[in-house]
Amino acid sequence: MFQKIPNYVLAIISGLLFSAGWFSPITILLFFAWAPLFIIEDKISNNIEINRKKSKIIWLSYFAFFVWNICATWWIYYASFEGAILAIVCNPAFMCIAFMIWYNLKQRINKPWAIWLLIPIWLGYEYGHTLWDLTWSWLIIGNAFAFNHNWVQWYEFTGTSGGSLWVLVVNILFYNLIKNKSYNLKQLAKPVGALIAPIILSYLILAIRTTHLNSGKTYKTVIVQPNVDPYNDKFYFEPAVQLHNLLVQLNSKLDSTVDFLVLPETYLTEDFTEGKENDSYSLHFLVDSILQAYPKLSIVTGASTFGVYKPGDEVSATARKDGNSENYFDVFNTGLQLNKDGISYYHKSKLVPGVERMPFPALFKPLESFAIDLGGTMGSLGTQDERGVFFSHNKEVAIAPVICYESAYSDYVAEYIKNGANLIFIITNDGWWSDSPGHKQHLAYSRLRAIETRREIARCANTGISCFVTPYGEIEQATPYWEQAIITKNMTPNNAQTIFVRFGDLISYSSAFMAILLLVWSQVLRFKKS
Repeated sequence: MFQKIPNYVLAIISGLLFSAGWFSPITILLFFAWAPLFIIEDKISNNIEINRKKSKIIWLSYFAFFVWNICATWWIYYASFEGAILAIVCNPAFMCIAFMIWYNLKQRINKPWAIWLLIPIWLGYEYGHTLWDLTWSWLIIGNAFAFNHNWVQWYEFTGTSGGSLWVLVVNILFYNLIKNKSYNLKQLAKPVGALIAPIILSYLILAIRTTHLNSGKTYKTVIVQPNVDPYNDKFYFEPAVQLHNLLVQLNSKLDSTVDFLVLPETYLTEDFTEGKENDSYSLHFLVDSILQAYPKLSIVTGASTFGVYKPGDEVSATARKDGNSENYFDVFNTGLQLNKDGISYYHKSKLVPGVERMPFPALFKPLESFAIDLGGTMGSLGTQDERGVFFSHNKEVAIAPVICYESAYSDYVAEYIKNGANLIFIITNDGWWSDSPGHKQHLAYSRLRAIETRREIARCANTGISCFVTPYGEIEQATPYWEQAIITKNMTPNNAQTIFVRFGDLISYSSAFMAILLLVWSQVLRFKKS
């Protein structure tokens, strides 16, 4: 039956099935997305009349991945047309490279079981794609279950890579069923069982969920969604105007029982130098107008800050030279906490390529003026090595200050928890993508971070959607998009560490190691054959 379907049609079907994973009613179609690509590879590889087989598989697999990328992430063009072109053209190329590494190895081994080697190669690719300067974790296959979070409560053991592994295993089992034309119940039980068993396990976890995650001392948290247009207003307001609007919005919403006030990413539009906080109008305003009235309160917000290097300090690759002196400085997308104990800083360190960071800044620093303008400060931003946490004045609460894009990285967020965080605050500015699937996908990913760490999340977005997320991925008090809003909840810290947090992304680590060994083996087979 499939032999009669043109290969380009199979490629389109594959791309559409992949992208279906990012639409909650049809996520299950993801379990059949690889099969058309496997059929294409098999048809071309075993047809002696076809010339230039490798080039045909390259272009057909690239086309399938291109369809996936454009259907799932077309909304990037709202922020930048050029950025969308780069993401939608380059990311399929990286996927294609991983697929072709598997194809070459499969041809050299020439055994039916070689199809299974796609698993470590693909998982190794997904993990590697989170580590370099062109990182783009959005379409990691396991992320798709953010829209069906009740299927993957076991992410507390495996992280998102467990979902990618699940999809690959089921796809290969279904494909083998098709290839061998074995449609009896015994053969059908393998893929169906592999598909259903993790879902059953997930619902069992929900059924026996522990109550300690929702018991104990609570901390009243207020989230403010100011709804400031990031393109036309946010970075053009005088700081005094935006802060005055905050007081108006907060009218009667604060009292002595509130422990945390959460404001969105880059909410403070007045750039200031760390270490010279006394020169900042915005910080003085928050202290004088809010903290003095509520001394037990901690304010967590976003800002753009400068870090100046002292003479003799080692200068980072992203540092800029001060035109008025011989000093160098870095610009940071900063999360900060302000309370009676002082001010704490965290610098966003998983930066959006081409927007907040020119890839490989040491090499391409002269080109950073071409970075995409999304408001605020242009050029490559600085980072920090450790995932810092904010402690409440009584040291009972440790906040993970996750900034925007960082919330799409499972292993990355787990590092905050290893450093002691017992609550997660995500501050973001999702207005760049208009009312498209982009900000909804970003919201959904926070569900996975909650499940992986079993931490409550307070998510504060400038234009929405702001909400609270339970340790089981349930979204509470979601605000409307592009409206001012304030929501409040008593949040419960959790100090226990999940298996995923304690031991890390073991599936990805082992897959990356196996992928490297397979690359070496592939080259050995290549030279042995020659």
